Amino acid sequence: MGKSEHSFPKIVVFDLDYTLWPCWCDTHISPPISRSKTENAIVDRYGSEMAFYNDVPAIIAHLKQSGIKVAAASRTCAPDVAKKMLSLLHIGGTRAIDYFDVLEIYPGSKITHFNFIQKQTGIEYRDMLFFDDETRNKEVEHRLGVKFMFVTEGVTWKLYHQAIEDWRGHKQQCNA
Repeated sequence: MGKSEHSFPKIVVFDLDYTLWPCWCDTHISPPISRSKTENAIVDRYGSEMAFYNDVPAIIAHLKQSGIKVAAASRTCAPDVAKKMLSLLHIGGTRAIDYFDVLEIYPGSKITHFNFIQKQTGIEYRDMLFFDDETRNKEVEHRLGVKFMFVTEGVTWKLYHQAIEDWRGHKQQCNA
């Protein structure tokens, strides 16, 4: 096997809404929010519960255990709600927000988010993998060289494994 078959991105970046959890935090969640007493979920003012998609906590834990940085890039109009949700949801007994090395959560272009992620980490764009549910955000691949992975029903193990393979092919093309 060649070296590229064992390589991994240095950072994996996730959009939040409809990528890590099944809602838009700026329209579907009504603050104040609190942690559910029975589930690894949050509850909003009206009692609506929201949690990560099933595979998300284990995927994020796996990335951190593998020494891969984790970041969020979200253009939400409710950054405080998104950060509060990440603080209340847990991964392996630890606040999810503590698993993230970089948080770029504010309205605006994903190009801007990635420029700041690159500046904060020093990681080259070709060493980044990005999961997002909006095809318009594929511009980070075309303009910056970040490998974009389209998410249709939340990040799953199947999609994660496919993304790693796609990233390896993308990286080989970048290095060619």
